[in-house]
Amino acid sequence: MAVRRRSAQTPEVILEAAEALIRREGAARLTIDAVAAEAGLSKGGVMHHFASKDALIAAMVRHQFGRMDAEMREIEAGLPPSRIAPLLAMIRHARAHYGREDGFPKALLVASAENPKALEGFRDKIAETLGKIDGAGAPGAPSVLFFAALGLLLTESLGFFEYEDTKVGALLDALEGMAERE
Repeated sequence: MAVRRRSAQTPEVILEAAEALIRREGAARLTIDAVAAEAGLSKGGVMHHFASKDALIAAMVRHQFGRMDAEMREIEAGLPPSRIAPLLAMIRHARAHYGREDGFPKALLVASAENPKALEGFRDKIAETLGKIDGAGAPGAPSVLFFAALGLLLTESLGFFEYEDTKVGALLDALEGMAERE
């Protein structure tokens, strides 16, 4: 029974190891061998669950995106229904994750360079969110605010710039205030 439990948990262990490796050493170190060493498994043990690096990246994207999507849906469920609720959920998600080790999913960034097809679900979610906040009309202020919040997360994740906490809070307060006036 213990073997089955470990086997059932192994994909999660591998994904966590891959995410830790990317956070600590960067995307260039993401190899099956490095992930196996990080997870304390053999290369064959990793490949039993993920037949290639592309399969591992795709699974990482699904895993991290699923977590991010669930958090945003939970935030949105606690808001009054409106076309800006998805935008407010994005801004509040950004507030909760900016500057944290588990901030914007690094797997999405790795996938954009290594396996762009793995990002289809993320692209679909952006399109779905923009469709909700813009409706049938042309893109407007809510779309600008959405991309501002997303850009803030990407800028920090890519290491381009990192605001101090008080400035991030003020910026997100401003975005949220503008969203609420829409």
